[in-house]
Amino acid sequence: MTDRSPAAGKPIRTAMSVEDGIDFAIIELFFFAYRDFTSDPDQILADYGFGRAHHRVLHFVNRRPGLTVAELLDVLKITKQSLARVLKQLIDTDHVVQLQGPRDRRQRELYPTAKGRALALALARPQSRRIRAALEDSGATERALVERFLEAMVNPELRAQIDVGSAKMSGKSHGEH
Repeated sequence: MTDRSPAAGKPIRTAMSVEDGIDFAIIELFFFAYRDFTSDPDQILADYGFGRAHHRVLHFVNRRPGLTVAELLDVLKITKQSLARVLKQLIDTDHVVQLQGPRDRRQRELYPTAKGRALALALARPQSRRIRAALEDSGATERALVERFLEAMVNPELRAQIDVGSAKMSGKSHGEH
């Protein structure tokens, strides 16, 4: 039930601040950094009629060729229904191929095509340039510190995906160790 008391609809004219016990400066920096980090790829994706979900799928399929649909769902933390439309578009436009798993025919493995690899690289290049420039401009000489900070932002129970991903993302294809 909606509160209809006089105070419920009264505007608050003061901004939230550190007195509320929250570090809004860092939160806002994340909002603005994310906005700009995604802006270049968003423009490229728009030319294809794609969005950020397509970008995430392309990124992980290209970083971990042979990734199963189930693994991708786990990494992205989305439902099958959410993934289905995006994956269908990427398959229909020849950016991704889906193959039966060699051991379990019910598993579907995802691989980039040459077209999908080219698009993933085109999306990553401006982001890589932005990161490199930010590290240089900020004087962040220790990249490892930035990596540790960002990893610490990931839920502890999900950090294994980063560790597993790092091993798989070392340039070897999925399944090779």
